[in-house]
Amino acid sequence: MTKTQRLLAAFALAGAAAGLAAPAASAAPPAPLTLPDLPTAAPGMPAGATPASVQDIGAKVGEGANQLNQLMTLPDQLQPAIAPVAPLVDLLGAIQ
Repeated sequence: MTKTQRLLAAFALAGAAAGLAAPAASAAPPAPLTLPDLPTAAPGMPAGATPASVQDIGAKVGEGANQLNQLMTLPDQLQPAIAPVAPLVDLLGAIQ
């Protein structure tokens, strides 16, 4: 998914959320926010296998997002190594 597609999807989701929230906001007072119970470890699982708090879950999600972002920038990081041989590769492609 390109950056433009992601941006358009984000705008579409924000618009849909705003459209759904407007009628609901006037209908009833907001209910208090409750967090779900944290999962418990299955028998035989290591002690650190389950999160201790919601903040732990958020930290893990944030860490995964950062790793994904680094992976998305990998072509930009490899560009200096590829640039010197790009004309040669283009020439070989033209010969084929």
